[in-house]
Amino acid sequence: MHELLLSYSKLGRLRGSPRVAGFFWGKRMAKQDRAVEAANSINRILAQLDEPSRQRVFASVVAFFNLGSGKTLPAQHHSEPTAAPSVPWKPHFSDERKLSPKEFLFEKQPKTDVERMACLAYYLTHFRDMPHFRTLDLAKLNTEAAQTKFSNAAYAASNATLSGYLAAATKGQRQISAAGEQFVVALPDREAAKQAMGLARRRKNARRKK
Repeated sequence: MHELLLSYSKLGRLRGSPRVAGFFWGKRMAKQDRAVEAANSINRILAQLDEPSRQRVFASVVAFFNLGSGKTLPAQHHSEPTAAPSVPWKPHFSDERKLSPKEFLFEKQPKTDVERMACLAYYLTHFRDMPHFRTLDLAKLNTEAAQTKFSNAAYAASNATLSGYLAAATKGQRQISAAGEQFVVALPDREAAKQAMGLARRRKNARRKK
């Protein structure tokens, strides 16, 4: 115990030295720089989107990181933005212009059957208030969106689940996963979508190791 207290005492004296003080200050500044860089990157990306897209991105990020802020992203105006009143947050977008399934799929531009399943699952969850669904629901929405018919919808849904875009739900139903949700939000930017999916998978694997 005496040695431990002595170590802390030495550390306290070292912190007061210019060299060590500079070290700790540098670490704090590095963290602040990373935060500023992240904020600037987010602002640049959001500036390229229209208002409904910004709201969808903001809502999904809040859900993914479990922020629970209870606020929506303020609309972009020439005047200074003001925060929206605090309300219980719910992940749906009924206050936005409601995109049709055809418009949504056209906007997202999925390239594979698995990606299309993820986009359809996202649409059911956030535009139809149907967080749990069956393969038949996805297939019907695919037809409504005027997309190419799945050669085997059950196989595509199973692959989407194995790939981490969908997850099992109650009573044999499926739901979109957190990783799949982030992937769809990032589309049609495929590089950003790939990074979002990779980050979500790493977070999931890290939780499993604990």
